[in-house]
Amino acid sequence: MEKIRGRLSAGNSFQSVAEDLIAVRFVASKKAEATIEKARWYLSHLTPAIGPRPIDAIEPAELLVVLKKIEKAGKRETAVRTRAFASRVFRHGVAMALCKHDPAAMLGGALATPIVTHHAAVLEPHQLGEVLRSIDDYAGSIVVKIAMQLLPHVFLRPGELRQGKWTEVDFDEAVWRIPAERTKLRRPHSVPLSLQSVKLLKTLREHTGWRDYMFPAQSSLKKPMCENAMNSAYRRMGFGKDVVTSHGFRATASTLLNESGKWHPDAIERALAHGHSNAVRGAYARGQYWDERVAMAQWWSDYLERLSVGAQVVPMMKGASG
Repeated sequence: MEKIRGRLSAGNSFQSVAEDLIAVRFVASKKAEATIEKARWYLSHLTPAIGPRPIDAIEPAELLVVLKKIEKAGKRETAVRTRAFASRVFRHGVAMALCKHDPAAMLGGALATPIVTHHAAVLEPHQLGEVLRSIDDYAGSIVVKIAMQLLPHVFLRPGELRQGKWTEVDFDEAVWRIPAERTKLRRPHSVPLSLQSVKLLKTLREHTGWRDYMFPAQSSLKKPMCENAMNSAYRRMGFGKDVVTSHGFRATASTLLNESGKWHPDAIERALAHGHSNAVRGAYARGQYWDERVAMAQWWSDYLERLSVGAQVVPMMKGASG
């Protein structure tokens, strides 16, 4: 009898409804792979406790127990975001007539407010040189090493880099074209590649061949490198998470490029793929600053190269180039 009940309730379990939500609202809608992975990660926090439970039988109190456990582990933001994901699942269940209310909606004020933190970034040229030299000396995975070497040059978000595919790279034009579905703003983003970046990518190609992903996972060549690979490598190199993070290199580039006084602020913003509140202005900037971005990418790579060999280089304020 218990097995029969289990089969009857399987279709309306919290987990089955959550998986249907992910399939319909994330996968079928062609959300970025990182977004889909994150949704499944939130679900993994909920599955052990309420996954098998009929969605219409779950009470706010039992969901709160799960969320408070996450919160007490020091992961306030994860707890808040997991509650938001659970709320989406319940609303999906309501739409499918599998439950009548959203118990997660009642818990918004029951969780502690996340502590806002910023990604650690190296902002001093001398310290940046030390980090770059440590990366060059890294003795671990060659794929992870090249990812860490390339990341400071291209201004990309770590997820955009590690999920890169060889079909996106045009070596003849020295451009990496990232499709809209893989960017945070869901807009195509083109990255001009410096001579140093092209050299790193060609070296990477020697190790990964013509496989789909540029930075494949060690466990499976059909998957991209995991999101913690670079940060774990920084930790093994002796850099604490309050000193170096993979996402922090964007702040490094933004700060030092702006301090150099050589480049138009909008060109820097476009290189970082930041959004414009005005869509027309955004389209204008993409065209207007491409040549400057190409020159800036090469200047920045030359600057990083000088720092990596220990040269005393300090950005000096000069008139912005036109």
